[in-house]
Amino acid sequence: MQRLLATKPINSRMTHPYTYIDPNAKVASNVKIDPFTVIHGDVTIGEGTWIGSNVTIMEGTRIGKNCRIFPGAVLGAMPQDLKFNGENTTVEIGDNTTIREFVTINRGTIDRGKTKVGKNCLIMAYCHVAHDCVIGNNCILSNSVQLAGHVVIGDWAVIAGVSAVHQFVHIGQHAFIAGGSLVSKDVPPYIKAVRNPLSYGGVNSVGLKRRGFTLNQINQILDIYRVIYSRGLNTSQAIDFIEEELTATDERDEIIAFIRDSGRGIIKKFSKNGAGDE
Repeated sequence: MQRLLATKPINSRMTHPYTYIDPNAKVASNVKIDPFTVIHGDVTIGEGTWIGSNVTIMEGTRIGKNCRIFPGAVLGAMPQDLKFNGENTTVEIGDNTTIREFVTINRGTIDRGKTKVGKNCLIMAYCHVAHDCVIGNNCILSNSVQLAGHVVIGDWAVIAGVSAVHQFVHIGQHAFIAGGSLVSKDVPPYIKAVRNPLSYGGVNSVGLKRRGFTLNQINQILDIYRVIYSRGLNTSQAIDFIEEELTATDERDEIIAFIRDSGRGIIKKFSKNGAGDE
């Protein structure tokens, strides 16, 4: 296969001769690209990034600095959406993000115009990120996580392996979702989502401690979720009580805003009869 140089000349020692690079791609000079990888036009790849073998990077993909893209990944393929009509859209990958083997990330549709993965993320093998998803910074998607279209994930969220997330679901920052979960409702910030059906499993205290939250902050978050899940109030009543009675903090305001903006409704407390409590 003939190698074509990008608009900015690439160091030939960093690019294998069996790599194809469209002449309209913009690839930083110190990007390392392994054999049998194909890079289409209208692609940007930032400094210090490594692209493994047999990777396909399609039009509209923007990759930041110091990323690692492992073999078999396909980035920027057309959305799997019957409404897509060929509009110009993008995939944006933030700096220092690692994308493991056989991950697929589709570009956006006219709805948002882009699919976005933030900085310092780890997307493990066989994950799929559909069109118009927005993933925050420092997130982890474990092996075989599947995101449908328009999913929004806050910073520092962790989704364990073989979980499937329904379209338009929102997952709050610092949330943890257990492996094998089916996520069809919104998951508020700072909590663990566990069991089947997916339910509130307490505050993600371990994760919050690791990220520098104080004991006082964690206890305040616990107080908020006790009102939401253990007082016998409906969601609207709980939010009104929290706003009126509990001290205003950044975490309190984030939880209130998330729940008020929820389009699909939030997950419920686990019930032994197999359904989420109200």
